[in-house]
Amino acid sequence: MIGAAGLGMTPAVAGPGVAFLPHQALYDLSLMKTRNNASVNTVRGRILYNFSGSACEGYTSDFRQVSEIESGEGKNTLSDLRSSSWEDAAGKTYRFKIDTKMNDSDSSDVDGVAERTGDSITVKLKQPVQKTFTLDGKTVFPTEQIERIIAAAREGKSLLELQVYDGSDGGEKVYNTLTVIGQPIPGDRAGATPDPATSDESMKSLTRWPVTVSYYDRSAKSDTGEQTPVYAMSFELYENGVSRSLVLDYNDFVLAGAMGKFDVKAAKPCK
Repeated sequence: MIGAAGLGMTPAVAGPGVAFLPHQALYDLSLMKTRNNASVNTVRGRILYNFSGSACEGYTSDFRQVSEIESGEGKNTLSDLRSSSWEDAAGKTYRFKIDTKMNDSDSSDVDGVAERTGDSITVKLKQPVQKTFTLDGKTVFPTEQIERIIAAAREGKSLLELQVYDGSDGGEKVYNTLTVIGQPIPGDRAGATPDPATSDESMKSLTRWPVTVSYYDRSAKSDTGEQTPVYAMSFELYENGVSRSLVLDYNDFVLAGAMGKFDVKAAKPCK
């Protein structure tokens, strides 16, 4: 699964005293390394991410990732994933549409809404099949996930465990996530590979943290008690929800995502 939520790129409700930033970011993807004798020679791709909204009107994110994987002997795989979602600031409602296409095959669509009521969550899927089911009320949606990561980072915590539902993989999967948070990085420290975020004047007063989020299939059972994550995402997370310096680990291969473009969007104040 390659998605915005997995990337930890859904911005969060920033805490008191921190401006919450609507923005657009472009990331260029490249192959970092392969494992397990994976037949992956090169990877090229891009992620385009748009975020807008406010605490009163909720948060909208639009995400597209296009990746071309060369496996040698002329074998290329082109994947195109698009997702759009809306989540209210209280984390009670989550609407999502996800469209995934591989090469020239027909796209697989997921369309649904999740509503939190009391101590449970009701999910109503329109696609790929019409279905209604309930989730544990402890489950959080992507925006609240990042909100909690930022809150934990501010409190100096290094570990955070959450159940996350983002509508991916047919709309029926819940992930157990483990987030590891590193030491805070001052906003004026450019880092080893500066990019448009670290050079943006409005970002230099903000703290960021190195974060790794590992996603585990909640329904999978391990014979050894040790479960391997389905995938893991590492990034530097600013306290206003912006992510930079992405690393996407799919077990057999690892991609780097360097921010190539960063545009701040006008914010609509709450009425």
